[in-house]
This record gives sequence, structure tokens and C-alpha cells, in this order.
Amino acid sequence: MDIALYLLAAMLIFGGLVGTVLPMLPGIPMIFGGIWLVAAVDDYRHLGIGWLLAIGLLGTLGVAIDFVAGTLGAKRVGASARALWGATLGAVVGTFMGIPGLVFGPFVGALLGELSVGNSVLRSAHVGAATWAGLLAGALVKLVISFVMVGLFAFAMFM
Repeated sequence: MDIALYLLAAMLIFGGLVGTVLPMLPGIPMIFGGIWLVAAVDDYRHLGIGWLLAIGLLGTLGVAIDFVAGTLGAKRVGASARALWGATLGAVVGTFMGIPGLVFGPFVGALLGELSVGNSVLRSAHVGAATWAGLLAGALVKLVISFVMVGLFAFAMFM
């Protein structure tokens, strides 16, 4: 039974790393779930509560960055409050529309929010592009955090 659980944990961790790049999978929660499963099967001998808390805090940071990155990108170029709300709303609505929604939702939300303030289409598109750049930077940070989580896990297991 332990072998099956270790295989399931490995699939969760690998699937989580894939999910860090593909937005349809909850990458970081899958990675943490796999790590926690290994720790539980191992009776927490190698991965104690301290390691799990540290890895869990990193995961929480990664998920939070994923949600606010687009908004921070828009804020960086001086977007209006409506554009920030639009980017956030676009990110939330986009999660239910598959990959195109995840990619374009925050951009469209920021664009529409900035247009609703009365700014030009060019200015609104600039805000939308900054939102998109923020999302890209957030995805990169999330990927790095995912690999750090797996690295800490490997260090603790083989230490």
C-alpha cells in the first residue's frame, strides 16, 4: 500500500509542476498535497511539522502572487481603481473560461475598467498590456516557488 501512496504522491508533485505552467491545474496545491502525502506515509520522520509549515507558507505565497500579479502590473503603470478591480474580476471570471479566459480575462478586465473611467483606447490598452506583463511575471515567480518547494522537500527527505 505504501508504494501506491508514494506513486500517487509522485503523480501529484509532477502534475503540480505541470499545473504551474498550465493554468487548468491547481499546481501549487497539488505539489503541497503530494509532499504532505509522502510525509504522512513516512510517519513524518523526514518531513516534520516545521518543514511542512515552511513549504506550506511558500505555497501560500505562490498562490497569493498568482492572484494579485496582474493587478500589480496594472497598478505599476498608474491604472485607475476601476482598472484594478477589472483586472481582478477578469482573473476570477477567467478561471471559469479555460485557458483563453485565464490568459485574456485580466487584460480585458483592466482594459474595460480603464475605458469606463473615460481614458483613451490607447491608454486602456497600455494598462491591459501592463496587466498581462504582471501576470507573466507572477507565473514565473510561481514556477520558481514550485521548484523551491520541491527542492526543500527533496533536501528534507534525503538529508
